[in-house]
Amino acid sequence: MSDLTPVRRNEVAPSHVVPGDADVRDWIALLKPRVMSLVVFTGLIGLLIAPGHLHPVLGFTAVLCITVAAGACGAINMWYDRDIDAVMRRTQSRPIPQGRIMPGEALGFGVVLAVASVLLMYLATNIAAASVLALSILFYVFIYTMWLKRRTPQNIVIGGAAGAFPAVIGWAAVTGSIDLMPLILFGIVFFWTPPHFWSLALWANDDYQRAGVPMLPVVAGAKETRKQIVIYTLLLVPLSLLPCVLGFAGMIYGATALLLGLGYLWQVWLVARDRQDERGVSLTKDAPAKAAFKYSIVYLFVLFGALPIDRLLG
Repeated sequence: MSDLTPVRRNEVAPSHVVPGDADVRDWIALLKPRVMSLVVFTGLIGLLIAPGHLHPVLGFTAVLCITVAAGACGAINMWYDRDIDAVMRRTQSRPIPQGRIMPGEALGFGVVLAVASVLLMYLATNIAAASVLALSILFYVFIYTMWLKRRTPQNIVIGGAAGAFPAVIGWAAVTGSIDLMPLILFGIVFFWTPPHFWSLALWANDDYQRAGVPMLPVVAGAKETRKQIVIYTLLLVPLSLLPCVLGFAGMIYGATALLLGLGYLWQVWLVARDRQDERGVSLTKDAPAKAAFKYSIVYLFVLFGALPIDRLLG
C-alpha cells in the first residue's frame, strides 16, 4: 500500500442502533477482557513470587488495580482506534463502531478508571507500584496507541513494553522495589509479544491492510514476518530459562520452560515453512500462524503459572 494512514470516518451509528443504547456487556467489552486476562495473570504471578508479605486484602486490591488499569487502556484504545475498528472484520462488532457507546463516553470511562487505579494502588501498597502502573498506562496510550501503532511496523516491538509491566507492578506492590527477577519477567513478555502478535497479523493481514495499520506483514511482507517470528522466538526460549539458571526458580519451572519452549519452536517452524500467503491466498483458520498465535497464549499462561508452583513445591 502506498498510503497506510487510516482516514477518520464519519461517526454515524448504524441505522438499526440507538446511539448510546449500551448494556453491561458493551461496557465490559470496552475493557477488552480477553486481553486483560493475560495482563492480570502476569501481574498476579509477580505478586505471588515476590519476597515478603502483603496482606491478602491489599494483595487483592493490587491485582484489582492492575485489572482496572488494563481495562482503562482498552477503553481508551477503542476510543482512539474507532475508525480502524469500523473497517476490520474482527473488530466491527465492538460497541463504539456499532454506535452503542459514544466515543466521548468511552474516553471518559477510560480516563476515570486509569486515574482511580493509580490512586488506589498508591493508597493500598506503595509509590513504586503506583508509579510503574501509571507509567504502563501512559506508555500504552501515548507511546503505543497514539504514536507507534499507525506509524511503524515496529509498533508491536516497542509497544510490547506496555504489556510487560504487570509482573513488575505485582512485585513492586509487595517489595516496594524493582529487582532483577521482575525485570527478567518483563523481558520474557517483551520478547514474547512480537511473535505472538505477528502470528495474528499474518492470519489477519487483509484486515490490517484494509485499515491501513502498518503491521509487519503489510509493510515488509509475509516472508520477512515469518523470519522475525523465528528470531524473536529463538531469543525468547533461552531468556525464559534465566530464572532457573540464576537460581530464582527450580527444576519444576526449568523443565516446564524447556518443554514449552521446544513446543513453541515447533509451532514457529511450521509457520516458517508455510507459504500459502505468498501465493496471494488468505490464510485459513487452521493455518500454522493461527495455531502459533493460540499456542503463544497457552505458552505464557503455563510458563508464568509454573513459577508459584515451583516455589510452593520446591
